[in-house]
Amino acid sequence: TMNKANTLYNNTIIKITLFSEVSVGISANSILFLFHLCMFFSGHRPKPIDLSIDFLSLIQLMMLITMSLIAADMFVSQGRWDSTTCQFLIYLHRFLRGLSLCATCLLSVLWAITLSSRSSCLVKFKHKSPYHISCVLIVLCIVYMFFSSHLLISITATPNLTSGHFMYVTQSCSLLPMSYFRRSTFSTLLAFREAFLISLMGLSSGYMVVLLCRHKRQSQHLHSTSLSPKASPEQRATWTILLLMSFFVIFYVLDSVIFHLRMRFKDNSIFYCVQILVSHCYATASPLVLISAEKRLVKFLRSMCGRTVNI
Repeated sequence: TMNKANTLYNNTIIKITLFSEVSVGISANSILFLFHLCMFFSGHRPKPIDLSIDFLSLIQLMMLITMSLIAADMFVSQGRWDSTTCQFLIYLHRFLRGLSLCATCLLSVLWAITLSSRSSCLVKFKHKSPYHISCVLIVLCIVYMFFSSHLLISITATPNLTSGHFMYVTQSCSLLPMSYFRRSTFSTLLAFREAFLISLMGLSSGYMVVLLCRHKRQSQHLHSTSLSPKASPEQRATWTILLLMSFFVIFYVLDSVIFHLRMRFKDNSIFYCVQILVSHCYATASPLVLISAEKRLVKFLRSMCGRTVNI
């Protein structure tokens, strides 16, 4: 464990890469969240899809801020944390990572419902108010608090960095060894949760692809082959959501592969660092994708950049 701590502390490339990734992610999620907040206070009535984007950006903003504090304890010399600080920050980070998966799934499902036709079984969910969406989000928060609760008793301030019984988390914090029963119980619950949400995400994404293909066939009947009709705002938004889902799946698979490699080679600090970088790629990339798809925000940012250059 001491070897891993020293390797991470002295690795300047990993340090710069991680803090750069976190900085870009915090900036992008802040811009996206503040834009939607300004739209709300200017009298714009939020749609369910807007609420889910706000929820996702806020979660990812908080997660990256928490990660920056954890990274500071990994790479920057500072005072040692006590067990309470370790438990709170590691628990909060894991809780927010779970909610990020949930918010991404919610975004995909809500957009599939928005696109659904009148004959679809999803149409009855189409006109639910923001109040109903808010209730769903609150319930999900409570459920996810339970899924991460084992960390409150598994994380402790590291009493001795040379001990081989603890798993390295940061310079101040370590993961206590868990019994087979506890580890199996939480692993099973986690697997069911992720399988359910990813399956739901896959179904909604598949439904959107079917709708896009159907719309393309209809467009070919309505327009001559010489014409190239512009994609509608709904189509552009659908491609944006599908791109986000693709990013999520790619980074999720990479994260899982690297995690299993890390479990196999427990003393390899490189796998640990790469896992941290990969597990936060989606939180950094997703707001950039959503910002690029929001024309009003892009125009505003361009005008701000123009003013800065003129000054």
